[in-house]
Amino acid sequence: MPATVSPPASITALTLRAAELGGMTLAQLAARVAVPVPASQIRHKGWTGELLERALGAHSGSRPEPDFAHLGVELKTLPVNARGRPRESTYICVAALDGRAQSWEASLVRQKLACVLWVPVEAGPSLPLGERRVGTPFLWRPTAEDERQLRSDWEEIMEAVAIGRLDQISARQGRWLQLRPKAANARAQTPGFTDDGSPGATLPRGFYLRSLFTAQLLARRGGAQPPTTAAI
Repeated sequence: MPATVSPPASITALTLRAAELGGMTLAQLAARVAVPVPASQIRHKGWTGELLERALGAHSGSRPEPDFAHLGVELKTLPVNARGRPRESTYICVAALDGRAQSWEASLVRQKLACVLWVPVEAGPSLPLGERRVGTPFLWRPTAEDERQLRSDWEEIMEAVAIGRLDQISARQGRWLQLRPKAANARAQTPGFTDDGSPGATLPRGFYLRSLFTAQLLARRGGAQPPTTAAI
């Protein structure tokens, strides 16, 4: 059975625990917590994130709160290429599309991004899953300018949702934050608005951080380095 890791007692304990993972392969990490490594991620897309959650003692599951709710810290894996640059945008959370009034301060996006433990992980179709290495984790809190732009993006998107223009929102909207479909298939539906702006079922959407933004985060802490270094 998979090993159970107790939740960290403090942010310091969490960061120290995370630092121990730097340089490990996913196979080594999986062996530590007694989790099998799947042959591929085609049917296990969230496996790497779930592995890191288990290894670090996150127990929030799918609840709408940060992964380490008692610490106010969200855990995000960051797949990077051979040059140490993000390969894709980063999912944050599902978007509420029912038109209810919301504020940035009370939004789940802000809660999730208030404090993030980023864990870079090697990724690429030619690199076997078990051989991918964990980079150097780092704790991030948004600067005043980060929050200003994220809030601006969020408010622009949610204003379009509130006035029934969901169908006009594209992934090109927002400088750092974007809204994109988030569903296993087109049959998935959630309360929202139809294409003509009237209330009805629609395809679920999620908020994502653009890879240009996460690349900046890596650059700020000196993380845009080749994977031959500990930072990846």
